[in-house]
Order: sequence, then structure tokens, then C-alpha cells
Amino acid sequence: MPYSENVRNEAPRASQEATPNEIELSIVMPCLNEAETLATCIRKALGFIEKSGIRGEVIIGDNGSTDGSQKIAGDLGAKVVAVPLRGYGAALYYATCAARGRFVVMGDSDDSYDFANLQPFVDKLREGYDLVMGNRFSGGIKQGAMPWKNRYIGNPILSGIGRLLFRCPAQDFHCGLRGFSREAFAKMDLRTTGMEYASEMVIKSTLYGLRITEVPTTLSPDGRSRPPHLRPWRDGWRHLRFMLLYSPRWLFLYPGLVLMVLGLGIGLWLTPGPQTVGAVRFDIHTLLYAATALLVGYQSVVFGVLAKAFASAEGLLPKSRWLDLVLRKTGIEVGIGVGLLLLTVGVLGSVGATMSWQAAAFGTLDPHVVLRAVIPSATAATLGCETVLASLFLGVLRLRVRPQ
Repeated sequence: MPYSENVRNEAPRASQEATPNEIELSIVMPCLNEAETLATCIRKALGFIEKSGIRGEVIIGDNGSTDGSQKIAGDLGAKVVAVPLRGYGAALYYATCAARGRFVVMGDSDDSYDFANLQPFVDKLREGYDLVMGNRFSGGIKQGAMPWKNRYIGNPILSGIGRLLFRCPAQDFHCGLRGFSREAFAKMDLRTTGMEYASEMVIKSTLYGLRITEVPTTLSPDGRSRPPHLRPWRDGWRHLRFMLLYSPRWLFLYPGLVLMVLGLGIGLWLTPGPQTVGAVRFDIHTLLYAATALLVGYQSVVFGVLAKAFASAEGLLPKSRWLDLVLRKTGIEVGIGVGLLLLTVGVLGSVGATMSWQAAAFGTLDPHVVLRAVIPSATAATLGCETVLASLFLGVLRLRVRPQ
């Protein structure tokens, strides 16, 4: 896989030099019963700190180990942070909160990452990059270090999806060895507590416009005798699901717009009368499916807008300038007005269809004729109701409340 040192093609900030008494680097590791490999990882990290002359520290975020991992870490001089909230992300988050260094490098404590060679991460952080990702594919994956399905299917696909959904520059989206500045960590405002933590970090760094680069790193086989906590299929799905949920445009907006355009186009084509293409005749049955596509697509677009508004309000996603501009210029009252207009059109169409039925003495009507009025009318009325309700709910999401 190609390796690009400055994947954002941006000029980094000026070099940052540490003051003499300042801790420059905190090396953070999550831990849950890692007695077999924890000491090796800590020794490598401390060895790098001593060899490089960097003022640094090693912090272990312990998730309630019962195998003596805490004592091992303490005896070696690492700081142990007890994290009662279970999860990979929780362990890393609270350990990072306890870090005193200007820069933080995080990595697993299973002896798969090379803590003895962190200089490329430190160099890039000193140059002013906010997030420095390791790239295992450019640095080297040792025999048996990564299952084939992860190496050739999972990681390339998930990294490609990450670049597509968020325009993320990282080639190795899920490398667990990465460095970042404390300033960048504060901007990320990470919320997840599980395996999604790693994806959230890359996604938010990209969305907030932080400077990202990659450096080669190696991946070695897991040094533990027990199976790893990672479950490839389950955790792969969790990462994919998280990326989709973090991208309302791709999950809701774009599919909804496609359905709306198809449904509206076919509906307008069939409303005047049946249409024939070759030997195929399209009639009211297709018109009904077109109306369904329009309704489902519209609902998907509404979900996209509501999801974006909620995520922005909760700090999960950056503020949306276009959404704020639209709501500031129009307000929910405009949405309610548009919804009532659509509802009125639907009601009037339904009244017209009822009057046609009355003219036939409420007898049998030709469905090929009457449904051409009923289906569009019912669709308009449904769209109107959805618009009114969505506008009101959007107003609820935008209420200003006092922080607790």
C-alpha cells in the first residue's frame, strides 16, 4: 500500500520544542489482564524514553485486571490509572486524561506494536501535526501478526470506506499505534468507550480539520498465550456501523435523495396515464411503488437532517454551517407551513376523488382512473404530516438548555 508522509499536503506548524522541565511525551496503554506482555511493553517504552532523552512517562489505563497487571506496571515505574468503566476506549480516554505530556502516543499492551521505535511519531508531532497515524502496511506486518481476512479484506475495505465517507487521508485507518497532541485530544472531545474509540479519533480529527500524517510502523504477532480481546467480524461490523452512524449524509441523506428522485420522476411519468416501454406496460401498480419510494426517501432525508442536528448539538459532529444557515433563515415555522400546504393539497385531492365517487352514486369505480388521484393525494398528505412533525422535532432538538 502506498505511503504518504504528509497525507494532507498542508504545511505543518512551526517546530515545537519542549521546555527543560516539561514532560513532553506520555505513552498510554490500555490494560485488562495483560500480565504476560505488559512488562515487555513498558520496558520498551521506558527504553525509548531513556534512549531518546525525552522527558516522558508511561501510563496504564487498567480496566480492572485480576492477574496482577497493576503491580507489574507500578513496579516498573509506570503510572496506573484505575478505570472502572469497561472498554478499550474508556481505558485509553481516562489514561490520556491523566497524562501530563504535551504529546501522547497510544498503543496496545499485547506486544504487537513497537514501543521501542516511536521517534517518527515524536518528530511529526514536534513539526506541528495534530494526529500521527502508524501505517502497518508500509512499515511491515510480520508473519502471523494479522489474520489474512483482516489484512486483505477488513482493513483495506474499512480504510477505504473511511476515506470515502469522511475524506480521511489515512491509509491504515485502524492502526492502534498513533500519537496526538494534548491540544488535539481536547478538540476531539471523544465520547465512545469501546473499540469504536479508535475510529472516532480519526473521524473527528478529519472533520475538525486537524493536521494528520502517517509514519511507517511494524506489527508483530500478539505476545499473549490467550486469545485476543479483538473479534474480527464482530469488531469489524462495529467499526463499520460506527462510521455509517457518524456520516448521516451517506447513511440517510444520499440514499434518501436517490429514492426521492426516482419515486417522484416515475410518479410524474405515470400520473397522467399508463406508459408502455417495449412490451412492458406500467400502470397504477408501479405508481404505488413510486409513491412508496418517494415517502421512504423523504423519511430518510428527514432522518439525515435530524441526525445531523442532534449530533451537532451533542458535540458528536462539528456544527453544520448549511444547516444552521437554513434554520436561521427559515425557522421551524417555514417547515410547518410547507407541511400544512402539502397536507392541504392531499386533502383537496382526496376530496376531489370522493366527489367523483359520489357522482357515481358511491358505486364501483375504475381503479385505473381513481387511483391516479388517490395515490398522489395520499402521498402529499403523508409528506405534509411528516414535514410538520419533523419540523416540530427539529425545534425540540434546537432548544437551548442550561448545562447540568
